[in-house]
Amino acid sequence: MAGGLRVLSRSLKHYNPTTSIFSENSLYPQSNQWIYQTRRTLILESAPSRTVTLHRLPDFDSGIIEVRLERPEVRNAIGKDMLRGLQNTFEAVSKDSSANVLLIRSKVPKVFCAGADLRERKMMSASEVRDFVNTLRATFSFLEVLSIPTIAVIEGAALGGGLEMALSCDLRICGEDAVMGLPETGLAIIPGAGGTQRLPRLVGKAISKELIFTGRKIGGREAVSMGLVNYCVPAGEAHLKALEVARNINEKGPIAIRMAKKAIDEGLEVDKTSALALEEHCYEKTLNTNDRLEALSAFAEKRKPKYTGD
Repeated sequence: MAGGLRVLSRSLKHYNPTTSIFSENSLYPQSNQWIYQTRRTLILESAPSRTVTLHRLPDFDSGIIEVRLERPEVRNAIGKDMLRGLQNTFEAVSKDSSANVLLIRSKVPKVFCAGADLRERKMMSASEVRDFVNTLRATFSFLEVLSIPTIAVIEGAALGGGLEMALSCDLRICGEDAVMGLPETGLAIIPGAGGTQRLPRLVGKAISKELIFTGRKIGGREAVSMGLVNYCVPAGEAHLKALEVARNINEKGPIAIRMAKKAIDEGLEVDKTSALALEEHCYEKTLNTNDRLEALSAFAEKRKPKYTGD
């Protein structure tokens, strides 16, 4: 439907960790094997987004990719255009074999993402809201299962869907002036893009219930103390810290990083015996690689290794 939305119904089968076989309908990047089910996915028009852009860093930072959010008039609130942009950029990253690390950051001062665009939401019917939120949830699940490490760079407000996007990343780095929260119950709804599931897995059930029931906002220092973020740095320095971490990751063997992420994420979803079998499988994937041989040669020659991802 030109200029509008098309709804595609699809059901996704469960991943079998023993056979590593996926349904051909899977939305995951091929290098990820996660369980992901949704009854409905909104496919948005593929025109370029005005509010989300993809940037590949040059020279020595090659391999680091940034997704930049820029919708200053509504503090990066997520509307249809931004959702389309997020879908398109995450899809592009999943297909980019040269990508090693992804950063998500805001170009708008003092805000990461203020959550849903409530003015746009007010104009939607209940079914349109359901479809939009289902798509947002699916988009963040796609982000979560990207094969490469992802880092949310939080300066200022990360509220509602903005915090849910950050929760879908592997790491979170914030400035001291960051403000985070899931205020949805104050709007007579609940966090619907993964917040009720990802927050407890990070900070525990009791803290998550308190934050969601009350809608209480927390600052950067409290967030790091409860394990919600990995680092809290002086205001304005979150991007510099994120780049430092990304550069550290970027120096490592790309296949090893992907397999480490897979082993950790998927292992936590199964029993310990299955998880150890998964670790063995992931370790095996690193053995017959040129990068492993390069690492041994570099160690013997007392030089820095040059990894190529094969």
